Amino acid sequence: MPRASTGGWGWATASSRTRSLGGVTDAKQTLLEELRRHALIVGEVTLTSGATAQYYVDAKRAILQPAGFRALGALVAGYAGEWEATAVGGLTMGADAPACSALAGGADVKAFFVRKDAKAHGLQRKVEGPPLAPGERCLIVEDVVTSGGSTVQAIEAVRAEGHDVCGVVSVVDRLAGGAEAIRLASRDAPYVPLVTIDELYPDRPDR
Repeated sequence: MPRASTGGWGWATASSRTRSLGGVTDAKQTLLEELRRHALIVGEVTLTSGATAQYYVDAKRAILQPAGFRALGALVAGYAGEWEATAVGGLTMGADAPACSALAGGADVKAFFVRKDAKAHGLQRKVEGPPLAPGERCLIVEDVVTSGGSTVQAIEAVRAEGHDVCGVVSVVDRLAGGAEAIRLASRDAPYVPLVTIDELYPDRPDR
């Protein structure tokens, strides 16, 4: 049975994209600690693709707790401000917590969720939340990036409705090729993983 890792590594060096202000650095360290404590599952699991892996990252176990959510909110709100985003969201459910955390972190944005399929009743919307005006600057968020497929789907849905993608933020990047797919889909908008699997699980067997 997979078990939650209790951590035990020293702090990894912060990403060069992480700003060095004290509060942001503290938020990054808190997020990394919470992910190690709650989100890293060590043991054989079956991935969505059908492949097996010796560990799994369930970021929601960390970012839907108070400390993780506050740290995430500070970081996502910071990037929303830096990139002048007017809306934050992505494909449900991976984007739900990061998008809401931006509001909790004080970002002056709308939050939205992209459905995997448009509703067949009611307003039949694919992008849920406050109505987005044409040309909104959307920050796309995701909890865990592996192949990048969910993030790309969100980017395409937002662009199809006439909005711009000003950047992409993920909570964890498993460094499995998703970053390149995201950069291609976003047309070179900046992409920042708040934590990489190298930082989260430096001793993993497939490194």
